[in-house]
Amino acid sequence: MRRVMLFAAVAAISLSSCVSKKKFTELEAKNKEIQDLLNTATVKLNTCLTEREALASQVDFLKKNNTDLINNMGNLTTLTTKGAENLEKSLESLKEKDLKITRLQDALTKKDSVTLALVTSLKREVGIDDPDININVEKGVVMISIADNLLFKSGSYEVSDKAKGVLAKVAKVINSKPDFECMVEGHTDNVPIKNAVLLDNWDLSVKRATSIVRVLHKELGVSPKQLIPAGRSSYIPLVENDSPANRAKNRRTRIIIMPKIDQFYEMIEKEMKTLAKE
Repeated sequence: MRRVMLFAAVAAISLSSCVSKKKFTELEAKNKEIQDLLNTATVKLNTCLTEREALASQVDFLKKNNTDLINNMGNLTTLTTKGAENLEKSLESLKEKDLKITRLQDALTKKDSVTLALVTSLKREVGIDDPDININVEKGVVMISIADNLLFKSGSYEVSDKAKGVLAKVAKVINSKPDFECMVEGHTDNVPIKNAVLLDNWDLSVKRATSIVRVLHKELGVSPKQLIPAGRSSYIPLVENDSPANRAKNRRTRIIIMPKIDQFYEMIEKEMKTLAKE
């Protein structure tokens, strides 16, 4: 009986040992599996943490860029607004200057129109068939060139009666333009002259100019305020003084009819000063 009980006990212990070892093996396998899963999860967690940090950095970068962009957009909007305002002011200024330039051009055009009308009037009054009288426009003024032989005798500054008829027609036109000035220029050839009355060609050209001015004023009623005598001697020839015919061409009196220069340039100067201030 004692043997049976001992055998039973040994059998029970042996059976119990077998079950525990099997379970241990299973648990050990399960533990390894769990450990593998834990390791895998740890790796994934570390990867996620790394990616999270990278994403966080990117988010911070994007936030900063977004802030910078917003600020830049604000600055750009400000700059664009100021640029638009400056452009608008510049355009307004240009429009004003264009208007002033247009007024100046209109004034010049008006002057040219008056000059053209004056030429037409002179050609109608004086006539254009006489080869000793030439009427044209140079540099915006009307010029009447009258040959020496029609006005004076050789070496003389006394105006001939024939010349007074021509000057009367010129005076009629000058008197119709009280706001115009009339410059009378005496021109000679290059042959020197000197006598008891005349010192040189300068003297002759000036005396011829003043003689015509006196006729225009005292005999033909032109206002002395409009008249300007000038002597040019032989220094502005039309042609070379190399023949009698050419010297005859250079001996002439030129009557220049023009708007009062001081008034005209005062207007121009006033407009230009206005433009310079803007």
